[in-house]
Amino acid sequence: MYKYLIEFKKLIKIMEKLRGKNGCPWDKKQNHKTLLPYLLEETYELIEAVNKNRKELIIEELGDLLLQIIFHSQILKEKSQKGIYEVIKLLNHKLVQRHPHVFSRNKNLYNDFHVRQFWEKHKKEIKKRDSILDGVPIALSSLLRARRLISKATTLGFKWSNNNSIIKKVKEELNEVIKELKSKKRRGLEEEIGDLLFVITALAYYNKINAENALYKANNKFIKRFKKIENKIKPNLSEKDILGLWEKVKK
Repeated sequence: MYKYLIEFKKLIKIMEKLRGKNGCPWDKKQNHKTLLPYLLEETYELIEAVNKNRKELIIEELGDLLLQIIFHSQILKEKSQKGIYEVIKLLNHKLVQRHPHVFSRNKNLYNDFHVRQFWEKHKKEIKKRDSILDGVPIALSSLLRARRLISKATTLGFKWSNNNSIIKKVKEELNEVIKELKSKKRRGLEEEIGDLLFVITALAYYNKINAENALYKANNKFIKRFKKIENKIKPNLSEKDILGLWEKVKK
């Protein structure tokens, strides 16, 4: 434990020096808003490392993400005298408070659904939210946001009973898209495609698939396959010929 504290204190001191009087000009210029793109970038780089299942890369990217937390905490400390200590203290309190089934015997939470149900109810009470959905960040990508909304709604029992029910809804929304395609009304088409994407995200969620991750992998697969036929695609090729090339790559 002592060695962890030494390295953690060292990290904090390094950041203080980088932001100090004789520190790095670039680091000294940054604020919470200017750092946001880097926070997102490091998060996605960690996701990529996890998807590749490369342990050394995961360690490196976790470090880069931790740097962003320390960076923001140092800026906060300079403005309010409250930094990483307060961040960790509040986190510790929150974790204990939201896991009574682990840290006390007052609650009987028997499975992950009951845990999530208690967690969402507790957050709504503590944060004085009007709705259980209010805490889902607008800044999330649309697929991730849809997943969180679906996840939160299920804790109150708002969910499809089985895959057949969801697939029925997927078909219903697809038919609505086809109907709008025929009417050629762009606004209606956008709405129906959005509904279709939302229901497909629900289908993924109920089957323990992260739609964002699934699309990420599909994008990579498309890039890999497209590169194999890219130089073979000519302006005079028909749709049938292009699809023929695509099918060969798939096989």
